[in-house]
Amino acid sequence: MSTRSMLAATAFAALAALAALGATAQSAAAQTLPAPQNVLQLSATGSVEVLQDLLTLTLTTAKEGPDAGTVQTQLKAAVEAALAEAKKSAQPGQLDVRTGNFSLYPRHSREGRITGWTGNAELVLEGRDFPRITQTAGRIQTMTMGGVQFGLSREQRARVEGDAQTQAIERFKSKAAELARGFGFSGYTLREVAVNSNDQGFVPRPRMMAMEAKAASADSPVPVEPGKSSVIVTVTGSVQLR
Repeated sequence: MSTRSMLAATAFAALAALAALGATAQSAAAQTLPAPQNVLQLSATGSVEVLQDLLTLTLTTAKEGPDAGTVQTQLKAAVEAALAEAKKSAQPGQLDVRTGNFSLYPRHSREGRITGWTGNAELVLEGRDFPRITQTAGRIQTMTMGGVQFGLSREQRARVEGDAQTQAIERFKSKAAELARGFGFSGYTLREVAVNSNDQGFVPRPRMMAMEAKAASADSPVPVEPGKSSVIVTVTGSVQLR
């Protein structure tokens, strides 16, 4: 081995030894560090109830036929006619129109042979203008109502989420101070915190709404009634008692 090779090998061995020594020292230091003391985990929630302002109304149609092409053509015709009618009243945010599920599947005999085809298609009307949506649904003749859902628009959620968040933060701080005093400490410092939000609300039963709609006249508005949602914000974290 040449002198240069021997020097390189010696330098590499020295670096490897230093790295191993550093890792050992770090591991030993980590083992000797004391675990955090007097750390308290807690959570608090804030809740604001608000009227649901977003309506999602689903219209459906089902077709049957001896072959897939015929059923598909019938479904397309029904959806296209419904779309044409719905788009007359469409307005961004107030009434948005989109197609939903479109499915086609065979029917089988007991022997496993295909005896025909069945298909389903959906059209979804969604927005904040309830009268516009329900009147439009009532004018559509090629589809029937399949379901109704209520929720919160982004604007409505944003409007009340700040209030719920303020409630949750204040309750978190109050609980932390109260627990600190209960454990004999004068106060606390915040270590880490996480904030999460969701909403919970009442949704009318689609089956009942569909029956009422079917009983109504062809061009009358579909009867709907919104409920309320609770926007809930949860603050979870840990504090250092002092």
